[in-house]
Amino acid sequence: MLLHWIWLAHRPGLHDREKAHLLRHFQDPEDLYFADEEALSYVEGLRREAAEALKDRDLRPAEQILTACSRERLHVLTYRDAAYPAKLRNIPDPPLVLYYKGRLPDFDTSAVIGVVGTRRASVYGLSTAQRMGYQIARCGGVVVSGMARGIDTQAMRGALTAGGPTVGVLGCGADVVYPPSNRSLYQDVEGCGCLLSEFAPGTQPAKWTFPKRNRIISGLSNGVVVVEAPEKSGALITAHLAAEQGRDVFAVPGNIDQPGFVGSNRLLRDGAIMVSCGWDVLSEYQSLYPDKLRMAQPDGPMALPKDSVQQQEQPAPKARETAGSTEQKPNLKKGLDKKAIDKKPSAAYIDVNAVTPPLSGDEKAVAETLRHGQRLVDDVIAQTGLTTGRLLAALTMLELKGIVRRLPGKRVELRRRE
Repeated sequence: MLLHWIWLAHRPGLHDREKAHLLRHFQDPEDLYFADEEALSYVEGLRREAAEALKDRDLRPAEQILTACSRERLHVLTYRDAAYPAKLRNIPDPPLVLYYKGRLPDFDTSAVIGVVGTRRASVYGLSTAQRMGYQIARCGGVVVSGMARGIDTQAMRGALTAGGPTVGVLGCGADVVYPPSNRSLYQDVEGCGCLLSEFAPGTQPAKWTFPKRNRIISGLSNGVVVVEAPEKSGALITAHLAAEQGRDVFAVPGNIDQPGFVGSNRLLRDGAIMVSCGWDVLSEYQSLYPDKLRMAQPDGPMALPKDSVQQQEQPAPKARETAGSTEQKPNLKKGLDKKAIDKKPSAAYIDVNAVTPPLSGDEKAVAETLRHGQRLVDDVIAQTGLTTGRLLAALTMLELKGIVRRLPGKRVELRRRE
């Protein structure tokens, strides 16, 4: 009975591992609910405090939770339900009950990738997180994150831009919007995927809830990508949990001079897999999901949401066409014809001096270096004199502006003119 699942899931005095351990001895929580002291005595390793906690048979709190779920239109998923993700079921301390809004993706037949990082991210980290989320979703992966400010938010926005399914794992009730500024993002994630929580409806975020939810992010995932994390970051907790659960850990390299990258760079030192794009991650699972994953390179710059990390260029106003006017169209056509005639046939690549988006000094230096063809990233570093972190940041922004594209073998080039 669902009430007994909720009763056990929110039983104070019991650890998550103990709850899973009890389910291996009893058929379901209803049997445990009616178990006497003698039956509990056969459970090996059960603490006295845990046994005392099980004596509380009051179901009214569980009834209140079910009423709240009905009011907030939350679905309830139990550990024994067929839709419960097998990856999550197999961790040592799985949540017995999950509450969610939206639609569950097929976790067991999809490459699920957690993307996490610091709330106080750099511009480079934010743009990289958004690009990573976009590319993972575009290539067929499911993006999972924690819906916090910074890296989490941008990764989710990128995945939504690509139209892929997304899962937000919350450190509060699934009916609570936190941070409040992410209300529109919550609505978008609910529409394209689901908002998921083990906490009862109405539970407010607290310091202890976020580390607890991190095990679910990693538990749902095949691998976890850390985009940017300082030395003391919750993202590192997720990475360590992923390693303990047998998941892959990926990290994006960052500027060694910036404290925001100390933790993620240290993961690379400790054996994390270095990645720079979404396909670097998903290629690890192509053999597992051959029908789901494909290397999909965007034809143009990634479409960014209105509240993106970088300010969007406003489109040029269209030429006004007045009813009855007969002069504007021929003049416009004449201007286009003249452009086509004057166009130099040898201009195969974007002219750096003619690009519309404004470029920073670093971006101009990188683009100038690529004017004569594709180059190795190391060669660009040597020629421009930029640090690795500054170069990667410049390349990311040039990619987002549609000026540069990355090639296999750590090579980059200017995009060809269409």
